[in-house]
This record gives sequence, structure tokens and C-alpha cells, in this order.
Amino acid sequence: MFIGLSGMQYSGGSLGDHRILVVEDSNAFASMIGQTLKNNFDIDIEVCRSFEELQLAFEYNERPITLAISNINLPGAENGEALSYLAELSIPIIVFTGTFHESTREGILARDIVDYVIKDNVLAIDLLAESVCRFLTNHRHHVLIVDDSATARALLRSRLERFNFKVSAAESGAQALDILKVTPDIGLVITDYNMPDIDGFELTRRLRAVRGSHELRIIGVSSSDNRLLTARFLKAGGNDFMLRPYVDEEFYCRVNQNLDTLDQIKSARRWMGSRAAAKVA
Repeated sequence: MFIGLSGMQYSGGSLGDHRILVVEDSNAFASMIGQTLKNNFDIDIEVCRSFEELQLAFEYNERPITLAISNINLPGAENGEALSYLAELSIPIIVFTGTFHESTREGILARDIVDYVIKDNVLAIDLLAESVCRFLTNHRHHVLIVDDSATARALLRSRLERFNFKVSAAESGAQALDILKVTPDIGLVITDYNMPDIDGFELTRRLRAVRGSHELRIIGVSSSDNRLLTARFLKAGGNDFMLRPYVDEEFYCRVNQNLDTLDQIKSARRWMGSRAAAKVA
């Protein structure tokens, strides 16, 4: 079993069917990434040590690329051309870089990347492996967006689908309740507070009447600057609360933390159930 630094658990076997490119000119880092992904997930990587090798990997192999782990600067692409190339091909990217400051962050996030990991400590490779595992397994998580604004729904859907989640959307609290009745695999609801039919508080109360936190996590969102909304939402049965506009990294971390908690609760309940069955036997 792989247990990430954040507590995420993975025991789902090999992920070796995926084609993963590591775009990295450092032999040491490329080797460490390859060994870690092979040991934990049975993933064999393809290493591209220059921009030219990256182009060849795409042009001369028709097998789809699932994910690219890429440095910002490479021989032949000293100004981030590799990231632009990958983004233009709609290949999901995790940036792995030792060069990072505010302008770098803005340039990276403008390309709609999956994640970034900074090579600034001994845990960087483990953090990278955790990010790779999340991306490759996020499709197992079904997220429901509830918001009466079509623009807000589209923005959230785009964010979540970039991270490889399965996504459904509802334009009202009533529609959300109908969707949840027939879609039992939804494990996370992200709901706006201010909606005309059923507001986020009331929707949360109704959901909690039928599904506990061990089955469903609920994150409330609002554009209001009223800090008391957080307390009210949590008292209504919510698990988390975020204020718009989102910071990309915070949004993804909070979604991950709630889904990790859900996985850990389910794992603990299965373990307790197996122990109880063993005692009866």
C-alpha cells in the first residue's frame, strides 16, 4: 500500500497501463522519479532530456500520453517552451521545478496545469509521486457541483475535470437532491451558499438527514465576506467552506483532503467490519 505524505492511501495495484513522460534533463532526478513510480505503482516512465526528445516522443509514438512530469527549463527550451508545447497538445502536466517565485507561479497556472511540485527538500519526490497517484486515480471520485450560476458551474467543472475527477452539476438545490437519489457513487458535493430555491445550509441539512460524513463530504462556497458563514455551514453538517475567488492550490488541496478523509473512513469501516465478521466466525 502507498500512503502519501498527506495521508492519502492507495492499494489499487498497478497503474502501469499509463504512458508517463518525464521531461527532465537531470539524470539524478529522472532516475529517482522513475524508481519511485515503479516501486509504488509499477509505472515505467519515458525520459525526455531535451525539447527535441520531447517532440520525438510525441511525433514517433502514437500511444496516447496520459501525463507529463516536466521541468520548466530544458536544453533547447530555456524559456518554458516545453510547457507550452505540452499544453498546446492538451497533455496534462505536473510541473517539477527548482525555479519558483510569484511570476513563475502565475506563468505555470496560466497553462491550466494539474499541479506543481518544487524541488526544494528531500520529500519532493514523494510529493510528486502522491500528485501522480492522485491524477491517475481521481476518476474514481464523483463530485457534484451545485450552483445557480452557469458561469460558476462551468468554472468549477473545468477545474475538477482538469484534475481528472468525474463531475456532475446541478443548477439548484432541488436538482441536486434528485441527482443524489439516483447517483449513489457521488462522494463529494461542492455547493454554493446563496441559491434561490434551497440555500446551501438547507441543502446540507437535507443531505445529512440521509447520508452521513462517512458516505458524503460537503464543501460550501460563497463570494460573501461574512466570516460567520463558515461557522454556520459547519454547524449545518458541512465538512469545509471556501470563499471565492479561489486560490487554485488551496481549492485542490481542500478537495483532496476531504476525499482522502472519506477514503480513510471507508477503509477503517471495512477493517472493523472484517474484524467483527472474523469474531463471529
